Amino acid sequence: MSLPKMTAATAFLSTLWFAAAITAQTAETPKTSDTASKVRIVRLSEVKGEVQMDRAIARGMENAVANLPVVEQTRMQTAMGAAEVEFEDNSSLRMGPNSIVEFPKLERLQNGTTVSWIRVVRGTAYVSLMKSSLANQFTLLFGAQSVILPPNSHIRLDMGAGDAKLAVYDGTLKLQSQTGEVDVTKKKTVTFNLATAGELNVDNHIASAALDEWDKNSVGYHQRLAMVSSMNNSPYVYGMNDLSYYGSFMDAGGCGMAGAMMWRPYFASAAWDPYSNGSFAWYGNSGYSWVSPYPWGWTPYHSGSWNYCPGTGWGWMPGNSWMGLNNVSMLPTQTGPGGSNPRPIIPRQPPAQGGPTLMPVSTRPLVRSELKSADSFEFRKDSAGLGIPRDTLGKLDKFSEHAINHGSASTQVYVSAPAMNNGMNTRASSGAVLGATVHRGVAAPRMGGDSLSAGSGRMSGGSSGAAGTTMPSSSSRGPAPSGPAPSSGGGGRPPR
Repeated sequence: MSLPKMTAATAFLSTLWFAAAITAQTAETPKTSDTASKVRIVRLSEVKGEVQMDRAIARGMENAVANLPVVEQTRMQTAMGAAEVEFEDNSSLRMGPNSIVEFPKLERLQNGTTVSWIRVVRGTAYVSLMKSSLANQFTLLFGAQSVILPPNSHIRLDMGAGDAKLAVYDGTLKLQSQTGEVDVTKKKTVTFNLATAGELNVDNHIASAALDEWDKNSVGYHQRLAMVSSMNNSPYVYGMNDLSYYGSFMDAGGCGMAGAMMWRPYFASAAWDPYSNGSFAWYGNSGYSWVSPYPWGWTPYHSGSWNYCPGTGWGWMPGNSWMGLNNVSMLPTQTGPGGSNPRPIIPRQPPAQGGPTLMPVSTRPLVRSELKSADSFEFRKDSAGLGIPRDTLGKLDKFSEHAINHGSASTQVYVSAPAMNNGMNTRASSGAVLGATVHRGVAAPRMGGDSLSAGSGRMSGGSSGAAGTTMPSSSSRGPAPSGPAPSSGGGGRPPR
């Protein structure tokens, strides 16, 4: 979506959702006082590898999937995995491997200001807060420390055995030390002695870490929308980044809805169905909540409505109410072509004692786009964006058009990955490299004439050796104009 179109769509959706923000989830989240309620819209926005979540339903840790709502008292942990949590204003938190993060307080004041307390128990966490027209409050807890993060700040916290290192990428932190208040500006690192509250040291540099590139790419992804939403003076634009990257709006006049805007995901034919795959997640007194597996599958499953247009397929139309956890009422009663796509059956009973609280739904095979080889990425028809890394493969519209017409489309790629654990890449159980980034095009040459690419075996499970410690330049993140032209899965080329 171009910037003008994205701005127009953002302004339209902002108008609808701003009013909804104050009333969201009120059916399942009673007020705690006259000035604060548990009305929050927070989600697990990205899952890589082994991630578990305790959703405060008295079941302990369970395997987590993307787009699970995050409520107060949630506890998350990673093993060989990483995760991102997204807040209402596009602020985000990322967890590295072997980390534990808790959410002891998630509240909203009557004026719309959010109050978030995040406790890092173990491991590594990145936090990036957006500048907002609301004075949202964000408190970072670790050990005996309590640090208030101001808007527009960006930090990394590493919890060691006896100390914690807080790297400040952006913003200014006011910290209490044994000698009084200390201002810590960007590009500095504070080391806290966890055994002695108030004892800290400030270093005028930030050491690099394995997941810095993943964090940097993710922050850029969120900031691009923050710039557009600020142009429209809106503090709430839920999931517009995902909608603008993974699909586009179209005039729905052909469906008998004159003047209406309908959004459709890329790589979705007229036969694709938005409710063929997903999960029902149990949330105690709130009942079951529908969780979509798609990377854009947050906003379209919590607001507005899905409608089927003959000849076009399913499309999502924005609405002015936010369903929160109780989003199963959004399931459309209509079916697809010929009534061939039945709606998923909503569970009527709570999960059995000791039974799973996340119930998968699959009424047809789930299609995923993915790496076809070490240097080729395949976009597949009816994947609807599933498996496509966000924001690194350039514009998707032409690939989508070609995949729908021919079944698939491919483009040349390379993969950059950090080195962890004494030079060895950290891999998730699925074989993917944590923190790896798929780039369209060809890697920039390194010293010595070779290039950093997926051809080194990083995605196939082999050791990368010393090559894993080298990252491509930031200029090579996007599409490479001089690289090979994209090709279809059947040997042709998608139109430019």
